[in-house]
Amino acid sequence: MTIKEAQKTVDNWITTTGVRYFNELTNMAILTEEVGEVARIMARKYGEQSFKETDKSNLADELADVLWVVMAIANQTGVDLTDAFNKNIEKKNKRDKNRHKENIKLK
Repeated sequence: MTIKEAQKTVDNWITTTGVRYFNELTNMAILTEEVGEVARIMARKYGEQSFKETDKSNLADELADVLWVVMAIANQTGVDLTDAFNKNIEKKNKRDKNRHKENIKLK
């Protein structure tokens, strides 16, 4: 599935099963919540915190939730994520061409 197809899938689901988009601020709050769930798993799996019995530990599902909400926000604000991502890669290639290779902290 391409990014464009994924955005369309999210839009189709929201406008049929989900009835309508939440407003942009609500979706921003939901995105923050989903990123927090990813952070909780990362802190427990790769960091120094331990899991609680009630913790969810499905990192793939939580990352997919983040992606879903990002696509919803992109849809409702008119952002073509394929185009935006391609431009972002181009920016990084120009700006960071030698930056990381020359970073002594990474050697």
